[in-house]
Amino acid sequence: MSGILLKVRASRLVALLLLLQARGQLTAGQLAAELGVSGRTIQRDIDALAEAGVPVYADRGRAGGYRLVHGYRSSLTALDATEARALVAFGAAGPAGDLGLGQALMSARLKLAASLPPALREQAADAAGRFHLDAPGWFTRRPAPRYLTELAAGVFGDLEVDARYLSRSGERDCCLQPLGLVLKAGAWYLVAGQAGRSPLVYRADRFTHAAAADRRFGRPAGFDLAGFWAGWLDEFERSLPVVWVEVLARQASIAGLRRVVEPGYAAQVNWAAAAGAAGRVRLDLPFERLEYARAALLGFGPDVEVIGPAELRAQLAEAADGLSALYRVH
Repeated sequence: MSGILLKVRASRLVALLLLLQARGQLTAGQLAAELGVSGRTIQRDIDALAEAGVPVYADRGRAGGYRLVHGYRSSLTALDATEARALVAFGAAGPAGDLGLGQALMSARLKLAASLPPALREQAADAAGRFHLDAPGWFTRRPAPRYLTELAAGVFGDLEVDARYLSRSGERDCCLQPLGLVLKAGAWYLVAGQAGRSPLVYRADRFTHAAAADRRFGRPAGFDLAGFWAGWLDEFERSLPVVWVEVLARQASIAGLRRVVEPGYAAQVNWAAAAGAAGRVRLDLPFERLEYARAALLGFGPDVEVIGPAELRAQLAEAADGLSALYRVH
């Protein structure tokens, strides 16, 4: 175990050094967030680098942080076998093609392979045949949105995009400042702001027109696409309407119930509740709509009994009577 811990710390020290080399001055908080550790761990790692002779300095004050002495370059930038395999194998060809970057990705892979020693080149090429990313869910293949390459041009060039967008309230013209693109479950989303407004999320396939204009905009300092998306996604899931359904369920059905409830509220369900005298567990289950609950719970048959709301219980009883009558006839 100690050997594993030493390898983990050595890898983190290398990553910390390369972060400082690539980005210049960073605060302890920024380094901790990048490496997924505490500020105290960062302090210990900085001390370890200094003891090893790495010229790392701390600038005090409000705008302070850690930095390497000017002109210092480490010799740790050569790829090892694992890193080479990751870069060659895990480039997502499908999404890159959607963005108009398919040829660029292929060219980058070829350049990377050509720069590797023969042994690493062979390992990297072998890894490329062992992983394939298929982002969309089952039976949900979607063509790339019509204007995705135009949106990508705006994102990569910091160019405003003149667009027409079809929202629930109708079609409207807008001038967007695109900050990033997100691929979620096979669907593309644009994160973009408008002058003087906070960023919003747009479905890329709802643009009926988009063209990158010859107008540059200033990207917000410190904008974190991944952080913004995580916050927006959490807020979106919690904003969805929800109805709660009280059921008595057999223990064997609980795994299936986990898969059909509203995901954003699933953590609020007491899945570990003890079974009652009849061997059934009482649960309150979240669904976006009552009709979704009806369709989902019918499939469990007698394994799940709905207690409330009364409207849903009556609907299920009616459905059960109809099925019983249908199969009695035949």
